[in-house]
Amino acid sequence: MQRAAGTLRLFVDEVRIEVRGGRGGDGCVSFRREKFVPKGGPDGGDGGRGGSVYLVARSGVDTLLDLAGRHHYQAEDGRPGSGGNRTGRSGRDLLVTVPTGTLVYDEATGRLLKDLVHDQQRICVARGGRPGRGNAAFASPTNQAPHYSEPGLEGQHRRLRLELKLIADIGLVGLPNAGKSTLLSRLTSARPKIADYPFTTRQPQLGIMELPGYRRLVLADLPGLIEGAHEGVGLGDEFLRHIERTRVILHLIDLCPPAGSPSIETAYRIVRTEIEKYSAALAQRTEIVVGSKLDLTGADQALERLRAALGKPVLGVSGVTGAGLGALAERMWTVVQQVRQWDGRQGPPQLDLGGDLES
Repeated sequence: MQRAAGTLRLFVDEVRIEVRGGRGGDGCVSFRREKFVPKGGPDGGDGGRGGSVYLVARSGVDTLLDLAGRHHYQAEDGRPGSGGNRTGRSGRDLLVTVPTGTLVYDEATGRLLKDLVHDQQRICVARGGRPGRGNAAFASPTNQAPHYSEPGLEGQHRRLRLELKLIADIGLVGLPNAGKSTLLSRLTSARPKIADYPFTTRQPQLGIMELPGYRRLVLADLPGLIEGAHEGVGLGDEFLRHIERTRVILHLIDLCPPAGSPSIETAYRIVRTEIEKYSAALAQRTEIVVGSKLDLTGADQALERLRAALGKPVLGVSGVTGAGLGALAERMWTVVQQVRQWDGRQGPPQLDLGGDLES
């Protein structure tokens, strides 16, 4: 069962942390002292390698919250060498778990170090320090009793900025109160906050839609967009970036908007304009248009008007009665599979969205 991201835990999608590799162990200065072995010679061992810091992507993690309360991460130092040519123990590596979809930036240069998109994918962000050599390593025919060794070197030190972009098959977008949270709760086991006032969704919500035949899709409900969102108005582009990771955009439109709200045609254009201004590439993403609240009076006529205005298939659904949800779920699955097959080719996928989408 998939719980909603953010219902039990705060959603955090950007943090800054400091990482440091462990210091290398010092080399040892030692001479062999053993009965009946005169002039045993140097036997100081090398130090151990300092531990490294790794970021590891984990698919079961959906927020950077765990890193928000701790900003410093340091791997274990290497142990010094000892007599008898014994090498010191290497420091343990530190594994820091992050969600899949995390982008790792070097804070000083702004350079993207890694985009962790796969489960168990990892990157070394702070390498451990090199160990020092013991005096045995410096023995030579002309220097048979060196009284010196090398110190271990400090580990790599970095400041990082981690940015999370959710990875989902389908992202739900629309104006505030379009019914996205209700739709997510009906299609998945997620339980987002639902209310009759705008911006009830203040952070992205994830859910898994289960279909017969062991089929599943990951859905992301994103906060409602308003005019100027690409410039930070409302909840702004802080959450627009999460749509970039979705394969398909599901554009939800309220068929019976309250008095004073934009018309259904205008509501569609507002959201499309914000997406286009935010990213031209994102605007080319495959889109499924859905009219919500089909159970209200006049919704059938509004649905026909929207289809005629857009000149494309529009599916009508009701989160209250469940009308159209089965057809929508199957259409979502079909479109996502077509997009997956098209991945890697040039241009937008040529999809068969179907002509008859009556509820």
